[in-house]
Amino acid sequence: MSRPKITFPQLLKIALFATGLSGIVAEYILATLATYFLGNATLQWTLILSVMLFAMGLGSRWSQRMEGSLLRNFLLAEFGLSVLTSFSALLVYVTTPFWSGTQILIYSLAVGIGLLIGLEIPLVTRLNSQYELLKENISNVMANDYYGSLAGGLFFAFVGLPYLGLTYTPFVLGWINFSVAAILFWRLADKIPTSSRRGLVSAGALVALGLLAGILFAKPIIRYGEQARYADKVIYEEQSRYQKLVITQWKNHYWLYLNGNLQLSTLDEALYHEPLVHPAMLLHGHPQRVLVLGGGDGFAVRELLKYPSVEQITLVDLDPAMTQLGLTHPAMTLHNGRSLEDPRVEVINQDGFTYMEASLDFFDVILVDLPDPKSTDLARLYSQEMYRLCARHLTPHGVLVTQAGSPYYATQAFRCIEATMASSGLAIVPLHNQVLSLGEWGWILGQKGATTGTEVKQRLQRITLPDSIPFRWLTQDALMAITLFGKDLLPVDSVSINTIQEPVLHRYYLQGNWELY
Repeated sequence: MSRPKITFPQLLKIALFATGLSGIVAEYILATLATYFLGNATLQWTLILSVMLFAMGLGSRWSQRMEGSLLRNFLLAEFGLSVLTSFSALLVYVTTPFWSGTQILIYSLAVGIGLLIGLEIPLVTRLNSQYELLKENISNVMANDYYGSLAGGLFFAFVGLPYLGLTYTPFVLGWINFSVAAILFWRLADKIPTSSRRGLVSAGALVALGLLAGILFAKPIIRYGEQARYADKVIYEEQSRYQKLVITQWKNHYWLYLNGNLQLSTLDEALYHEPLVHPAMLLHGHPQRVLVLGGGDGFAVRELLKYPSVEQITLVDLDPAMTQLGLTHPAMTLHNGRSLEDPRVEVINQDGFTYMEASLDFFDVILVDLPDPKSTDLARLYSQEMYRLCARHLTPHGVLVTQAGSPYYATQAFRCIEATMASSGLAIVPLHNQVLSLGEWGWILGQKGATTGTEVKQRLQRITLPDSIPFRWLTQDALMAITLFGKDLLPVDSVSINTIQEPVLHRYYLQGNWELY
């Protein structure tokens, strides 16, 4: 017996499933690109998805004006989507280093792709109207599109972004749209006016050649665009599920960037990591159990391992790609002393807030070495709720320290972190130091059980650095100096406490005077 042929309505539903899949992934790709190049993940995802949904509405309205061969119009829309989705990432990577209008480009792509996606459902509904009753037609069309959206979300989260990255995931979408158009044309060419067939064949051939060429040259093109963003040679890049990781090299030194933002330079990282680690460790006096939130590069752990009293270090970093980099990449291991391989170190890949909520352990010192709070999801890790959790997990007289950005370039954000940590019940002391590659940088240190910050500051200033610990930069005078501040260079209004319910920190950070930097 011969297999029954797939009917026209069935073909349309398969097409809708495929286009629903590719449409949702296109939204996610543009939102990820916007986050990477423009920052503030929550804002970019909100705006990109909103703009694309609005454009889809415009596309749906535009479809009213389409007459003649609806199937031909649908195929042309699929060809257009194939091109726009496939080359969206390439366009952004190539133009960003040379044009300041990245935001215009990304949002223009969102509008263009949204318009074409918006055409699909009305056109398919009209094509299918002669085969099904209205209630069945609408139900089946919408259901298949939504089913495809679920498949697209799962594909992007678990396959596309972590394995194909922003280099090849757009081309997968392009081929999905192109394949839908090619199959429909092959099976239903007799339903298309003869005068249009030759043009569709030519358009399809050009799109197919363009997609093949794009796949072949995507990686070198993106590498070129990526390299143009950095002053030094890019020697490593990876798009993980959470962020873009890049390492550059100049002579014998390396720079680590996350989502385009500098995290450390091996040239001067001691100017950052020694003030982060040693005041807290020396203030405690005999730390045995230490928790590091973030710090997947292993540099803070290297400093912690200099203390013979340390028995266990727990490092909690969300991104396995980051901790794997700290464990294996020569640029990291050469300078972090292979610290993450030490048997006293346990690496856990988990969200820091979630870990603190579930943990039953107590620590003598907790170090928070996370990226700057430039979005609400990161600002959650600098919230009153987070600091209260940390205080709960500190042993008596335990010490908490967090990196707090720049006290000069983002003074309000720095003061907000200071006030927020103080509201958790810890006695706090602000610290600062000049880091060559970052500028003036700051930390907030808090101690459990102390009465006032002044008391903690005086204890710090009375500490004598032990000869047994090798310091690259820190001296007795420097330990005194990092606790001393002048007046704020720029006027600062009163700041609010940063909480999960009222996240203000990321706004303070984004309003900082970064143009001075």
